[in-house]
Amino acid sequence: MATFLNINSVKLNKWQVALILGTPLAIGLGMYVLNRSSRDGAKSDGTATDAELEQKKKSAELGEKMSPLKEANNYKTEGNNCYRNGKYDEAISFYDKAIDKCPTEHRTDMAIFYQNRAASYEMLKKWNKVKEDCTLSLEYNPRYAKAYYRRARAHEATRDMTECLDDVTATCILEMFQNNNTIMFADRVLKETGRIDAEKGLRDRVPVVPSSSFIDTYMRSFIADPLQTLVLPEPTENDAPPRGFIRARRAFDEQKYDEIIAACTEEIESSEAESQYKVEALLMRGTFHLLCGSFADSKLDFDAILANADADITLRTYAYIRRAALFIQTEEREKGLADFAEAEKLTPDNPDVYHQRAQILLLLEQIDAALVEFDKAVRLAPNHAIANVQKCYAEYRLALMSGDQKSLERVIKDFELAIKKFPDCVECYSLMAQVLADQQQFPQAQNFYDMAMKRAPTNPALLVHQAIMMLQWRGDIDAAVSLLNRAIEVDPKCELAYETLGTVEVQRAQLRRAVELFEKALLYAKSQAELVHVYSLRNAALAQINVTRKLGIDMNSVSAMAQSGFMQQGAM
Repeated sequence: MATFLNINSVKLNKWQVALILGTPLAIGLGMYVLNRSSRDGAKSDGTATDAELEQKKKSAELGEKMSPLKEANNYKTEGNNCYRNGKYDEAISFYDKAIDKCPTEHRTDMAIFYQNRAASYEMLKKWNKVKEDCTLSLEYNPRYAKAYYRRARAHEATRDMTECLDDVTATCILEMFQNNNTIMFADRVLKETGRIDAEKGLRDRVPVVPSSSFIDTYMRSFIADPLQTLVLPEPTENDAPPRGFIRARRAFDEQKYDEIIAACTEEIESSEAESQYKVEALLMRGTFHLLCGSFADSKLDFDAILANADADITLRTYAYIRRAALFIQTEEREKGLADFAEAEKLTPDNPDVYHQRAQILLLLEQIDAALVEFDKAVRLAPNHAIANVQKCYAEYRLALMSGDQKSLERVIKDFELAIKKFPDCVECYSLMAQVLADQQQFPQAQNFYDMAMKRAPTNPALLVHQAIMMLQWRGDIDAAVSLLNRAIEVDPKCELAYETLGTVEVQRAQLRRAVELFEKALLYAKSQAELVHVYSLRNAALAQINVTRKLGIDMNSVSAMAQSGFMQQGAM
């Protein structure tokens, strides 16, 4: 196979990283990006030039009678001078006079006077006054970007984050997404609203057993998992119906995943005389609590195993490995890495310690450290297909980071060897396809996706990644939407499919439909990071609905800006 990859052509998309903890690593589809060619911002309103001040001084000396508007603007000028000199109370007094003197039919001037007074209140940290004056300013000029921006900062200061997001979104739209400072502010606010909502969402969420595809992907990432390698006695015709862990294990083999937690609980709560597999049941129940996102319950089960000094050393090792994954999911990185270290002490020759830690380090963008762990895993388990191909992918990422063209070409040969050695491994083809898509070699990537689909026709992640590639390759929204709908059809619990489709609907100005899809994604998001990300996307769409309605702006015009590149997919 002749495949030439150019180190300089790639723009790596983080969502195309290998499956980590059973979920495609989706980091991106954010709502706002920086437009590097844009202006840095607008000049402050209402500041008179030296020439204007001199002319007004001469007019006053000549005794000219000033109109109320001119007099108001003179007061504004005095206020501006005080503001520049840090005399904010005096500035407010002059803006008061400007507002009192100005005829209200001069709406633009009135908007400026109130906005300038709000600026002085902002310097004094009188946030309610800032909000009041910005609101009055907007009554006179409903499309005054500076007033929205200042009110957004006041809302941020008082932690009214929903109102802050609406106002900064309005500013972005009115500035046509060309002010980098505003866009960075919007990005910060989105992340904060997502964090707040995710914390509440974690407390209130109802655990959901993931799809069979998700569970299968996660469990296949283990090389020697005792829950899967344990040999149970063959059932006979005279046996009573299975109970406890045996029932749970048979449910696992038959993909009846909804039955597993209850069956494990039956084993755990039975008497010592009746319970043969109590520790195994704790490990399996803890694993399924983890997969369901029930982190507190999961931790209790893993803690119980680790507190039992008599528990089998292999089961203790996997309790550490699974608890490490839990800590990573809950943003407790140091605890997670510490648990991996404990697992390594217990069983230093266990390849899963190194393979699972390698995947976590890849997720954390620690590529060099991940490769060290992948090397150890592959040495201990040379015939494990997923460990081999994920090692290739990590080497590809490192070659990109170092800009090493020869290493990149060598990695592609390693991919080809992995595919030859493991022709039935779906991940070999899907990761090769992602590498080629990164290199914008889209027809070749599609060939590998086709080969992957032959081996796993109902794998939703493959459909989602192809949909993303269709947008990159051809800008073919209809084809992408069709693939995403197929992903949802084969796996109605596929969080990434709902999230990606929601983002496409934002681009098509179908904001209400996008919100519905993001709400669906939230039902199936597993980690805190995923929840923060999806809540941020949902909140961005809601803010756009609110703002475009208030401003009387057609949503399609906002979408047109997005298609022009002011608001597009990017890393959030």
